Amino acid sequence: MKRAAILTALPVEYLAVRAHIRNLQEVIHPKGTIYEIGEFEGWEVLIAQTGAGNPRAAMETERAIASFAPNIVLFVGVAGAIKDLDLGDVVAATKVYGYEFGKADKKFLPRPEFGKASYSLEKRADVEARKSDWKQRLEGNGVDCKVKVLVKPIAAGEQVISSTRSPTHKFIRAQYSDAVAVEMEGLGCLLACDANEDVQALIIRGISDQIDGKEQADLAGSQELAASHAAAFGLEILSKVPGALTSTGPPTTTNPFPPRF
Repeated sequence: MKRAAILTALPVEYLAVRAHIRNLQEVIHPKGTIYEIGEFEGWEVLIAQTGAGNPRAAMETERAIASFAPNIVLFVGVAGAIKDLDLGDVVAATKVYGYEFGKADKKFLPRPEFGKASYSLEKRADVEARKSDWKQRLEGNGVDCKVKVLVKPIAAGEQVISSTRSPTHKFIRAQYSDAVAVEMEGLGCLLACDANEDVQALIIRGISDQIDGKEQADLAGSQELAASHAAAFGLEILSKVPGALTSTGPPTTTNPFPPRF
């Protein structure tokens, strides 16, 4: 049975992913990280909540890879739209720009750092974005919901951006003009995966706000909606990756970690 690690930053994102995984068992890493490991359509799946920010995402991604040895890592969660996206839409990131890298001169001089999605997962996202199959995984069967999926670049940094008038938002629009959304963990995850050449990775985000009015959108339940859409699309991609085996029972998690500690 192949292995996948699905990481999230927030509780609402974790619960959206967890709803799709069966036969879950709690496992505690020797250094304290708490995972749940279960089964999804022939995959043994580890799920974990990293907390906010690229440094935490990088650390927890590396820990999950070192201990669980997944074939695939997905980071699933919510994001703010920069352009071309509405509430509830989904973006699978072709690359994630680190917008805070640069030189603080008389004016900030960007020195772009970025992480790229694995080629095969990006191509699978292209295919699934053209179809509506993934919507069948939504609660209440959302086949008719008017949600689009883009496969485009996004940006990541350590700031919560809550105004389109903020200098950071204007900077991203000017310097990373093809980025359609902004978040806080994708770059850290991809850089950790890049250091593990046999691990494929993809960042999937549901749009929970359009920057202005973020607090009001969150209070109205937009994060729950966006997280459920991102989880459904991410797991549809996982279900289509070649090599997943037909399930024959609960995962063999008596000792789910290889003896690497």
